[in-house]
Amino acid sequence: MAKVNLTAGRIAAFKCPDDKAQAFLWCNEVQGLAVRATVGSTRKRYIFESKVNGKTMRSTIGEVSVWSIADAQAEARRLQTIIDQGKDPRKVKADIAAAEEAALLAKKEAEAALVLKNKIESLTFGKVWAEYIAERKDAKEGKDNSWSDRHYHDHVKMIHAGGEKRKRSEKLTEAAPLASLAELRLVDITSDKVSEWANTEAQKRPTQARLAFRLLRAFLSWCNKHKVYGKIVKDNAAKNEVARKRLGKPKTKNDVLQREQLEAWFAAVKQLNNSIVSVYLQTLLLTGSRREELAKLKWTDVDFQWKKITLDDKVQDDRPIPLTPYVAHLLQSLPRKSEYVFSSPTAKSGRLTDPSDAHRRACAVAGIELTLHGLRRSFATLSEWTETPAGIAAQIQGHAPQGVRENNYIRRPLDLLRMWHNRIEAWMLEQAKIKFEPVQN
Repeated sequence: MAKVNLTAGRIAAFKCPDDKAQAFLWCNEVQGLAVRATVGSTRKRYIFESKVNGKTMRSTIGEVSVWSIADAQAEARRLQTIIDQGKDPRKVKADIAAAEEAALLAKKEAEAALVLKNKIESLTFGKVWAEYIAERKDAKEGKDNSWSDRHYHDHVKMIHAGGEKRKRSEKLTEAAPLASLAELRLVDITSDKVSEWANTEAQKRPTQARLAFRLLRAFLSWCNKHKVYGKIVKDNAAKNEVARKRLGKPKTKNDVLQREQLEAWFAAVKQLNNSIVSVYLQTLLLTGSRREELAKLKWTDVDFQWKKITLDDKVQDDRPIPLTPYVAHLLQSLPRKSEYVFSSPTAKSGRLTDPSDAHRRACAVAGIELTLHGLRRSFATLSEWTETPAGIAAQIQGHAPQGVRENNYIRRPLDLLRMWHNRIEAWMLEQAKIKFEPVQN
C-alpha cells in the first residue's frame, strides 16, 4: 500500500473509488496512521491499524474535520506506544472508560449519601418522636411489645407545646418537659444537651422530668436500633449519670387515708356535682383498683348476678374481683349512656379520663391531701384493720404474687376473696358512718 505525506489538500482531494466499499490514504510519517473514506460518503476519518498479539487491530481516531493532522499523528504514536508495551489499546480504552464510569457512579452515590445524611440529620427530635409513638400505637393495638393507653398518652403529653386554653381556667397550658427539645435536630441531642435539659427541668417539675427522662432514654434506645436513625444516634445520650443525678431520686409517697378521715372523705366525694365521678372515686377506694383499669370498665365486665367485676389487668390479661354490695349499689345508680360504666360524653374516648381535679376539690373540702393513687394505697393500708390476710388484699388489688408459695401453691377462689372484701367494705362504711343495708338474696 502506497504511503504519502498527509496534507490538508491531499486529504480534501481523497475519496473512495466507486468500485470499492472503502479506501485508505496511508501516512508515510507515522506507522499505521491512515485516512479512511467510504463509497457514497463525504465523511472521512483518521484510523490506526497495527498488530496486537499477532492479529490485526484497527481503531478509529476521529473525524478529519475535528482532528488536525498533527493531533491524529500524535494519537497514532500513543496507540503504538501502548502496543509496544504489550497492551491492547482497545482494552486500555475500555478500562479507562470503566474506571471513569465507576468514578462517576461513586461520585453520584457519595453525593446521594451526603444528601440523605443531611436530610436525616435535619430531622428534628419532635418529628422522630411522633414517628416513634405512632409505631408504638400500632403495637398497642395487638402487636408485640404493646403499650397501655396510659403509657401511650404519657408520651403524647410529654412533648406537648402548651399555649392552649384550659377548660376550666383562663391560664394557658404550660409546655411539657420534652417540648424544649422538639425543634432540635435529633443529631444535636447529646449528653451535654440532655444534662442541660435535666438541670432546667429538675428545678421546675422534678417528678414529671424524671418520667420524661425515662421515656427519653427508651426513645433513644429505639433510635439506636432503627435502620435509619441508628446512623445518627450512636450512643444513648439519656444514659447519662450527670442528668440522672441532677433529676434526683423520687421520694416515696405516703399519702393514705387514715381511719378517722374516711367520714370526711366520703362526705366530700358524695357531694360532687358529677355523680359518675363520685361513684368512680368511691369505687376506686373500695376496690383498691388502679385508676386506669377501673376507668376502662364496661358494663359487660360487671356481673350483677354472680357479683363479679372483671378488670383489664396490667399484670394478667384480666382480673376478676368481687362485686361487693355497696359498690354494686353505686354502679346500679349510674345511667347507662354508653358501653363504659364511667362514661363521659365530652371525652374523645367516651369514658372518664381525668377525675383528678374533682378529687382535689373534694379533698380540699375534707381538709385532706390525697392523690388518686393514694386511694389504692389506702385500700391496702385500711384492709389491715380487718385483719385481712395480705395475700388476699394483694390479689384483689392485682399485685403480682410474691414468693414461691403465692406463686405456685395458692389458688384462691372468688368466693374466698368476696368474704374478706365484703368485710373490708363494711368496715370502711362503718368508719365513714354510712348506713347501708345490703340486699339479702
